[in-house]
Amino acid sequence: MKIGDGLAVAPAGVPETPADSRTRDRVWRAVLEQGPVSASHLAERLGLTPAAVRRHLDALAADELVTVWRVPLARRGRGRPARRFVATDRGHSLASSEYDDLATSALRYLRATAGEGAVRAFAEQRVGELERRYRPVLEAAGDDPERRTQALAGALTTDGYAATVRGDAPMRGRQLCQGHCPVQHVAREFPELCEAETDAFSRLLGVHVQRLATLAHGDHVCTTHVPPLSLNTSDGRQSE
Repeated sequence: MKIGDGLAVAPAGVPETPADSRTRDRVWRAVLEQGPVSASHLAERLGLTPAAVRRHLDALAADELVTVWRVPLARRGRGRPARRFVATDRGHSLASSEYDDLATSALRYLRATAGEGAVRAFAEQRVGELERRYRPVLEAAGDDPERRTQALAGALTTDGYAATVRGDAPMRGRQLCQGHCPVQHVAREFPELCEAETDAFSRLLGVHVQRLATLAHGDHVCTTHVPPLSLNTSDGRQSE
């Protein structure tokens, strides 16, 4: 089911059309992937008018799928900043697997019967499968760290992670951002899932990456810092 199906309310007297539903779904997924993001940026990216984007954002906000991002005081400049939108917890939940409760219960049982090490082993096995599937994609991208990071983001997006690469200063590295995580709610209780994933990213990219934020901890996006090549040795270990 698309996120917009049966959730948004059309303006009074105007029936909701399948095209409206599809467009609303595109807007929602763009917020999920790019948030915090402004209506004007969404309009440019999606080829829609700003008025149409704002209408869909209002409907998504009414359905509690998106909300206005509260800009931290330290980051506010002069004047009134443009409103930016992020997905809500409910929005992330609708994009998550309906088997979260079952997965959490299973991991609790594994921890109780076999210990913390068994949970870690499970997490490593899970990302190991992901790593085996992604490695050929990254190898095809060559040795350039920028291309490899973009390739990893593309592979993650194919698997539903809504991943992008951000950062305009290559010498300071890039940020690999994941707007959605299929195991977000499970990872709140079992951070081993996030830790194993971060280790896999380091191996795939050949650099020591650092996880800065996670959806599981309440952030609006999972953010992993990928350092520039100049800060790493040829074997992928970060230099002093």
